[in-house]
Amino acid sequence: TRGWKCPVIIDNMMNLELLFEATALSGDSTFYNIAVKHADTTMAHHFRPDNSCYHVVDYDPETGEVRKKQTAQGYADESSWARGQAWALYGYTTCYRYTKDKKYLDQAQKVYNFIFNNKNMPEDLVPYWDYDAPNIPNEPRDASAAACTASALYELDGYLPDNHYKETADKIMQSLGSPAYRAKVGTNGNFILMHSVGSIPHGQEIDVPLNYADYYFLEGLMRKRNLEKK
Repeated sequence: TRGWKCPVIIDNMMNLELLFEATALSGDSTFYNIAVKHADTTMAHHFRPDNSCYHVVDYDPETGEVRKKQTAQGYADESSWARGQAWALYGYTTCYRYTKDKKYLDQAQKVYNFIFNNKNMPEDLVPYWDYDAPNIPNEPRDASAAACTASALYELDGYLPDNHYKETADKIMQSLGSPAYRAKVGTNGNFILMHSVGSIPHGQEIDVPLNYADYYFLEGLMRKRNLEKK
């Protein structure tokens, strides 16, 4: 209905790990090269001057030119959808893991700075579903964005240990582990975390538990444990 021809979402940064692993497992560099090309193209076109990212960039499949920059699950085309920023932070941190290319580390840091210098970031570091949602502070939070961000920061701290990334991640995890977000056992459909958002524009999964919130919360706990063991 929007006339997209080749829509690419910032979420796709999370898929690149599969391509990097495919090369590691097979020895075929094709998958690695595709991942790098995707990361570089996304870096060129998905980010605004303030280092926030668009949700959707639509490309011309014939020429590769950008046709539109929009949102699907965010508040507006020029707003900053919270989980999208988390996908970007996590995705570029992962790209650095496999390539050791400093530009990906730099991009992850830029996204971090946007997130944590944002005037609409709540004190408990669990963001509203969109940093530009019109009714802040009366907007739903997105625990899934917080969990993904925290998990990424534990990895990022391993590469840049003097930037307080672990300290920030610990604060997020403390919030998520509190009664404000962590459900009592046996409630909440047996999910761990409450208060995530799927897509408000679509009227779907608003202030509910989500499986990827729980996934990145558990991954974050494991990464925290492993970091502290070292």
